[in-house]
Amino acid sequence: MKRDDIEVVAVNDPFIPPDYMVYQLKYDSAQGRYDGKVETDGKNLIVDGKKIIINQERDPSNIPWDKQGAVYVAECTGIFVEKDKADAHIKGGAKKVIISAPSKSAPMFCMNVNTDELDVKENIISNASCTTNCLAPISKVLNDSFGIECGLMTTVHAVTATQNTVDGPHRKDWRSGRGAFSNIIPASTGAAKAIGSVIKELNGKLNGMCFRVPTVCGSVVDLTAVLKKDATYEEVCAAMKKAAEGSLKGILGYTDEKLVSCDILGDSRSSIFDAGAGMMMGKRLVKVISWYDNEWGYSCRLLDLIAFTAKKDGLLK
Repeated sequence: MKRDDIEVVAVNDPFIPPDYMVYQLKYDSAQGRYDGKVETDGKNLIVDGKKIIINQERDPSNIPWDKQGAVYVAECTGIFVEKDKADAHIKGGAKKVIISAPSKSAPMFCMNVNTDELDVKENIISNASCTTNCLAPISKVLNDSFGIECGLMTTVHAVTATQNTVDGPHRKDWRSGRGAFSNIIPASTGAAKAIGSVIKELNGKLNGMCFRVPTVCGSVVDLTAVLKKDATYEEVCAAMKKAAEGSLKGILGYTDEKLVSCDILGDSRSSIFDAGAGMMMGKRLVKVISWYDNEWGYSCRLLDLIAFTAKKDGLLK
């Protein structure tokens, strides 16, 4: 709501009434209170005096996006993540759909990593995942500067809504059924493999896993890679800092301070390289550490991708 390049004209949520929407936007356990005024007239969400039309449709094709002035739709339900399902928004009148999750069928993009490859003919695209958005910038810097032979990634990730708050059955993974705030839980992630879709040269060269830890928000990526060229850790840090101040400014950050996960909350960047936390063994085995606010940082990139798409379409200068 604070950006001048994007206007929110409508939302859709079939499960909660307008007054509950006000409550959920006003108060957030991870991000704190909304810095503004949120209210409703019973039909519209009113944020800082701006009316936002409320839709409550289970079927996206029934939402009259075009009549409501929506050109780009952010598909954030986690349900319509494939092109055939997300196409329902197009049938409802949206010009393009940006999916806020990894997709097997829609092309995935991470800002300033592969957005130069975005074809204006694509009407359904994916912003990948929060972890891929953290991993992609540091992978790009390493690969562009030294080459990556292969690598393994671990993300130490905050609790997400797919986990159980207390022990109970889980439809996909037994360990994910254990209490989220009582355990460190190993889990799978496709974030590292997805890098191959974002950086074609790294296809099949990275893999990884996840540890879900009992924190509300704030996560960190640990990438251990074998480089193609000899390097020192100082050279790796210098390459990261150069990119953070140049081609990846606003997306990749650089810090030499002794940060912990709470210090990342509210940071709009996708990936904050921690110079003091990484290391090297020999001249080619490197471990790099990068922090990310898995909620706010990702949300900012989603909006950036929408704005970037609008510029490609000639609708935004």
